[in-house]
Amino acid sequence: MRHYDGLTYASTPGYRPRLLDVHVPAAERPVPAVVWIHGGGWLEGDRRYPPPTVPVELLHGAVLGAGLALVSIDYRHGLEAPFPAQLHDTKAAIRYVRRFAGELGIDGDRIAVMGESAGGHLAALAGLVRPDATQDAAALEGRVGVQDQDSSVQAVVAWYPATDIGTLLAHPLPMPPAPDGSAYPNPFDALLGGPPEQRPELARAASPLTYAGGATPPPFLLVHGTADRLLPYSQSEVLAEALRDAGGDVVLRPVEGADHIFLGAPDVTPIVTESVDFLARRLDA
Repeated sequence: MRHYDGLTYASTPGYRPRLLDVHVPAAERPVPAVVWIHGGGWLEGDRRYPPPTVPVELLHGAVLGAGLALVSIDYRHGLEAPFPAQLHDTKAAIRYVRRFAGELGIDGDRIAVMGESAGGHLAALAGLVRPDATQDAAALEGRVGVQDQDSSVQAVVAWYPATDIGTLLAHPLPMPPAPDGSAYPNPFDALLGGPPEQRPELARAASPLTYAGGATPPPFLLVHGTADRLLPYSQSEVLAEALRDAGGDVVLRPVEGADHIFLGAPDVTPIVTESVDFLARRLDA
């Protein structure tokens, strides 16, 4: 296996460099790649770590064992820069991988995205927001990082994503205290740079559901706990329905009785295995 640690895929004056790690399994020819996007409410998280319910060895081992490269990315959090900075960074990372695919041992024509929670939201957006779709979508492409590459992806796996921010405003968030004991910032306020009810157009632009009815989407796997108290299961239900209406190849997988980050699921191994198998099939790995 080849491993590239801490590659800078984008930099903007005044912000920390955006980094990614690449793990490429031994192969005689370029392999498909999965871009992993961490969660954390757009407020925290780290490219190196999946949620605490999913051992890093399980996730990395499953991806690499399927003959796929794993690209783990950081992105700007909401209190660093409001939306669409997070999507700009995600798309810049995809373009970077495509630009340097040859050097990395990756097949630039076979790239998928996979993420959880806030990362699942960004994965869904990366799959649905296309630079040639609408004027708004072109603006969401961003001007950071590599510019001369396509940011489209060939498949999406999103675990318990936010898909329609407008409907989430009426859903109370069970927020923990911050580490210093103060009130934890509201994730949606941080993402949008202020209360979503004061920014309805930005909330709509940040919702994957907004783009689900356009061109035929890439294949989607949505995995969501039916007892998720933070981002309700209905968030994946409405996106799955919209994707089907658009003629998409979509699988909605409920995890019965599981809360956010699959808390309460007896074993996450089948979830990881199904997710990776879905990507391997769609990428012809």
